[in-house]
Amino acid sequence: MRILVLGGDGYLGWPVALHLSARSHEVVVVDNFLRRNYDLELGLGSLVPIATLQRRVARWKEVSGREIAMHVVDITDGYATKRLIEEVRPEAVIHFAEQRSAPYSMIDRAHAVHTQANNVVGTLNLLFAIAEVDPSIHLVKLGTMGEYGTPNIDIEEGYLEVTHRGRSDVVLYPKAPGSFYHLSKVHDSHNIHFACRAWGLMATDLNQGVVYGQATEETAMHPDLATRFDYDHVFGTVLNRFAVQAALGIPMTVYGKGGQTRGMLDIRDTLACVELALANPPSAGQLRVFNQFTETFGVLELAERVSKVVGGAEIAHISPPRAEAEEHYYNPAHTKLLDLGLRPHLLDDDTILSLVELGRRYGAGVDQSVMLPTIQWRRPGPPATGDAGH
Repeated sequence: MRILVLGGDGYLGWPVALHLSARSHEVVVVDNFLRRNYDLELGLGSLVPIATLQRRVARWKEVSGREIAMHVVDITDGYATKRLIEEVRPEAVIHFAEQRSAPYSMIDRAHAVHTQANNVVGTLNLLFAIAEVDPSIHLVKLGTMGEYGTPNIDIEEGYLEVTHRGRSDVVLYPKAPGSFYHLSKVHDSHNIHFACRAWGLMATDLNQGVVYGQATEETAMHPDLATRFDYDHVFGTVLNRFAVQAALGIPMTVYGKGGQTRGMLDIRDTLACVELALANPPSAGQLRVFNQFTETFGVLELAERVSKVVGGAEIAHISPPRAEAEEHYYNPAHTKLLDLGLRPHLLDDDTILSLVELGRRYGAGVDQSVMLPTIQWRRPGPPATGDAGH
C-alpha cells in the first residue's frame, strides 16, 4: 500500500513507519516537529539520543535499501492537509499527529486549549481532506483507552448495546475521560463516527493502552534509527519511569495507593496492531474500534515487579497529582485484534530488565528533577503568560 504516517517523527510514528517500509509498503512520513518543541519548552528530553528526521530517513535508506519520503506539514492547516492528501494519494492514513500527554494538557488554560485545538482541528481537517479527495482511504486513528475512564461496569470495544424502556440500540460506549487530552480524543472519536455515517468514510479507532519499551526490530538496526524514550512526569509512561528510577537507585514514585489499573502493551505489539488493522480494513461507512492492549496492571503491581527484577528497589508512595480513583474496577474487552491474529509480547522479567539497562546505560544524562509530578489536576493551573510557546 501507499501509506501516509502522520506524526512520523514521534515515539510510535517512527517505528511504525520503519516497520511498514520493511514490509515493502510505500511509506510517506509527515511531521511538524511539535513534539520536539515541547521538549524545548519544558526543558525535557529523550533518555535515548534521537537523530533528526532527515538523518533518520537517510540512514534507513542506507541500511535497508528502502526509501521513506517525508513532508513537513501542520495538519491544523486545512488547505495544507488537503494538498498533502492530493499529492500523496494514500490508500491508508495512520494518524499519530496529536499532542499525546495528559499532564501537558493539564498545565494551565493555554496548554489545555492548545491540546484540544491541535488534536480536534487536525483530525477534522484530515476527515474533510479524505472526504473531498478520496473517501476510500482507510483512516487508522490512534485513540486511547483513557477515553473510557474507569467505569464500574465492563468496558466493551467501542460500542455498547443498550436496552431502555423496552427498546434496544447500539451506541458508542459512554466516555468519562480524565484529562483535557483524553477529552480531545473523545471529540475525535465522535467526529470520526459522524464522518463515517455521513460521508461513508472508513476508519479504525485504535484505543491504545499504555505503551512500554523502546526497541523494535527495525530501530535496533542502527543508533540513528532509535525512537525516543521518555521518563519524565509529563511524557514518560509509568513503566519506563519506574525502570529509570530503579536503574539510578532512587525510589520508584507510586501515586497514592497505586491501585490505578490500566491496559498496557509492548511497543512491538503497537506495530503489529497497526499492521493488522491495515490488512483488514472496515467497510465503507464504518468506524471500527479496537481496544489495543494485551494485559492490565496496577501501578503498584508494576513497581513491585520492577523491584523484584533489580533485587529490591525502593517504592515510595507520594500524594497523587491526578483526579482519579486510587483503586477501582477495571475489566475492558480486547479480543478483536487477537481474533485477527495478534500474538502478544507479554511483560516478562527480561523486558523489564532491558528497560532498566537502558536507564543504566544513559543514566548520566538523566535529570532526576523531571520525574516528580508538579502538575496538579484538582485545581486550574496559574494564569498562562503569553501563548505558552504555541
